[in-house]
Amino acid sequence: MDPVTGLSLGRIAIGVGALVAPAPTAKAFGLDPANNPQLGYFGRMFGAREIALGAVTLVSKGALRRNLTLVGIAVDGSDAASGAVELTSRTVSKLSGAMLIGAAVGAVGAGAAGLVLNRGK
Repeated sequence: MDPVTGLSLGRIAIGVGALVAPAPTAKAFGLDPANNPQLGYFGRMFGAREIALGAVTLVSKGALRRNLTLVGIAVDGSDAASGAVELTSRTVSKLSGAMLIGAAVGAVGAGAAGLVLNRGK
């Protein structure tokens, strides 16, 4: 499977989870929704963004797909930086920070791999 297709499907799956069940999705990343009841609101916003970005990238072709992949890399890079800020400020545990940063860096890598593999298409 093309890395961008896999990443798009992953975005949609995580987005649906965050939209439909934000608390369990947050817990899966080591966050504590019980002590932060507003996390559900932000989880749903995140979920909607991930579904939209994943779906539009999945159905796109050519230059548009490449540009959407670049947007995804920028978003995921920002997510990784945000995770680093939270880890440094100790608002998340080391495990949670590692999971958040790892997922974002992995998504950046998948997007970059997709760009390299699809160069010239």
